[in-house]
Amino acid sequence: MSGKRFTHNATWLIAGVLLLGATQASATGMMSCDAGPESGWQEKDSLREKLETEGWKVRKVKVDEGCYEVYGTTPEGQRVEAYFDPVSLEKLLVARRGEILFKKGE
Repeated sequence: MSGKRFTHNATWLIAGVLLLGATQASATGMMSCDAGPESGWQEKDSLREKLETEGWKVRKVKVDEGCYEVYGTTPEGQRVEAYFDPVSLEKLLVARRGEILFKKGE
């Protein structure tokens, strides 16, 4: 009987871990963009160059939820996660450790 209980409990544990992982994976982005097809986007390197010209230190640029997500350091020395429109390269959101430092329109 204890073997069946272990198997049953292990099954529920595995299902819970998988569900939690799926939920976290789908909720990683702080922002989403409706920027249309990637063929109309500017290159990630263009955003990197723009930011570096403004004094940013860019560690990584990637696509997240249709936006360009940047990990880097602002000219003021703050390590941040920032989101940019991939068509206009406009800054949409800047956050540091979960705290929103800038959000377009606010």
